[in-house]
Amino acid sequence: MQIEIPLSRTFKEFVNSGKAGGIVLILCTLISLAIANSPVGGAYLGFWHAQVAGLSIELWVNDALMAIFFLLIGLELERELYNGELSDIKKALLPMLAAAGGIAVPALIHFGLNNGSATQAGLGIPMATDIAFALGVIALLGSKVPASLKVFLAALAVMDDLGAIVVIALFYTAKLSFAYLTGALAVFTALLLMNRALRVMALTPYLVGGALMWFLMLKSGVHATVAGVLLAFAIPYSAKQDDDTSPSHRLEHYLHKPVAFVILPAFALANTGIVIGSNWAQDLLSSNSLGIILGLAVGKPVGIVLACAAAVALGISRLPSDLAWRHVFGAGLLGGIGFTMSIFITNLAFPGQPGIVNAAKIAILTASLISGIAGFLWLKAKGGPDRIQGGGLVCATGRPAACTGRRSRVRSTPSEDAPGPPTECGHAALVPTPSCP
Repeated sequence: MQIEIPLSRTFKEFVNSGKAGGIVLILCTLISLAIANSPVGGAYLGFWHAQVAGLSIELWVNDALMAIFFLLIGLELERELYNGELSDIKKALLPMLAAAGGIAVPALIHFGLNNGSATQAGLGIPMATDIAFALGVIALLGSKVPASLKVFLAALAVMDDLGAIVVIALFYTAKLSFAYLTGALAVFTALLLMNRALRVMALTPYLVGGALMWFLMLKSGVHATVAGVLLAFAIPYSAKQDDDTSPSHRLEHYLHKPVAFVILPAFALANTGIVIGSNWAQDLLSSNSLGIILGLAVGKPVGIVLACAAAVALGISRLPSDLAWRHVFGAGLLGGIGFTMSIFITNLAFPGQPGIVNAAKIAILTASLISGIAGFLWLKAKGGPDRIQGGGLVCATGRPAACTGRRSRVRSTPSEDAPGPPTECGHAALVPTPSCP
């Protein structure tokens, strides 16, 4: 039985916003780098450290605005779990295991290079994938890559970031205040009861409760962005009979553009003001930087491909019908674009250590650039769907089919809109075979 993965309208919107948002993100990064290394760089960096209501502007961006970004990730994950790539265990296992491999191998590489050193805390930096950038690259490729690759990479990136969230909650948490943490969990429980028991369908009560949960989480010592993910799973996913969309779908729709064009660009402006000094090359050769670069650019594709290969070899899962191993490798390369999440974890891993943070950010930018370019070029050259296999026709399902021996009836110009004759499996052939007699 073949695994078919349809693309929903909401998912297409997510990809499209990622494409445009990725371009804005790149521009904001370049602007921030240029200003930070200009004569007004000191004033620029000072602006982000200015205090507003007891927190620096940078922290407002990283703790408050990024909680909304994590809320969107949570909503995306919820949708995939209920009605997407992760809704069926057979389909879900492949991106889940791929994400696990993409987390474990980079972490092991960084650990091997930094074990016992002051930079060992950077273990989580190469674990994550930047969803906006990765899907932005995929969107730039358009129809050059199969539909299943887009869905696979999205599910992989979401699971990858979920793993990063768990790492943040477990290993990058300050001294806990159990009173505030208990309060945050009590609010979360109340929101769940509003959803499950009272069936409250209005968004406003959930958003108000989410804001309170964020504040209590901030005070508890657990990173406040975790509240965004918890809120996503408290909001009703199912709609009433007389409603076209559920609160979860509506909120996800509302958040796409603000996250893509406001929140992530603000994060880039606040966190990529990196002063590139004369010793930048030396910084890239430090154990922490090498762990980040090798973890993202090498460990990610290796971990993802090995995990998928093991899953398929053991019969745990299998590749979708239009996905080949070269596509999985391309997804692994794009998984090495750490950027947003990697920078986010860097700030948590090395508080009050600007030198290490600065060098780590340079390494993240370097690795993300290498991974993005390599993934784009690889998929552009080799990412097209399989249309000719073993000298035979490929039917509309993507399966190779034996030659029918009727060359005159096969169209000379491949076209999905105008397929060729039926193959032996009964489906229309997409392309002719060059070896057909």
